Amino acid sequence: MRKPIIAGNWKMYKTLDEAVAFIDALAGKLKETDKADIVICPPAPYLATLVEKSKGLPVRIGAQTMHEEVEGAFTGEISPTMLSSIGVEFVVLGHSERRQYYNETDESVNRKVKSAFEHKLTPIVCVGESLEQREGNATADIVSDQVKKAFSEISEKDAATAIVAYEPIWAIGTGRTATAEDANEVCAQIRAVLTDLYSDSVAQAIRIQYGGSVKPGNIKELLSMSDIDGALVGGASLDPESFTALAEAGVNV
Repeated sequence: MRKPIIAGNWKMYKTLDEAVAFIDALAGKLKETDKADIVICPPAPYLATLVEKSKGLPVRIGAQTMHEEVEGAFTGEISPTMLSSIGVEFVVLGHSERRQYYNETDESVNRKVKSAFEHKLTPIVCVGESLEQREGNATADIVSDQVKKAFSEISEKDAATAIVAYEPIWAIGTGRTATAEDANEVCAQIRAVLTDLYSDSVAQAIRIQYGGSVKPGNIKELLSMSDIDGALVGGASLDPESFTALAEAGVNV
């Protein structure tokens, strides 16, 4: 059985004091466990602080994006070496908001995935279709193409440790959620694509999350599906009580 991974993507929310208070609130709620990976991806200015604050807690810290280069004249960007040097372990790559607002492409996502592996970061690779694409019955083609391009020239060894997050764009922050069955169907399709790219054993090792209006009320049903190994959570990860319930669902699968 693949270890579930519950990751909270805070996006551009919380002050530093609020972020620290959140971690303090988790200290009395989450128990140490090896049954699931619990990850928080805060805004970049808080990464180093939360890496330190989370020591001794069953919480690991991830970044919301990064540049593929180690250094250079890239004003405002964050390099993989900067992340790894402060103890960040995960990085979200290719989120639909990054693709939509910051012109990230399948090709740039692939470069970032390669760079993440080179610098010992675990990539959470986001894929997903728009409402128009879904209504046009293009989900399978769109998602398959994104997966193939993201994993282009990635070795089997590295791929086996990657995480894929299926996030239908039409369900992100809208309150609309794919049914557990629909989400599982696409996650199973992603695993089939990975089997074709690598092997069944590699595809079975890769963890696939679902993201899109995940909350305590639907997390258990989603995690009961055969090919959903966790959740990438937005709004519901901002409250410590809600996030604790999501984490506990992952631990108790």
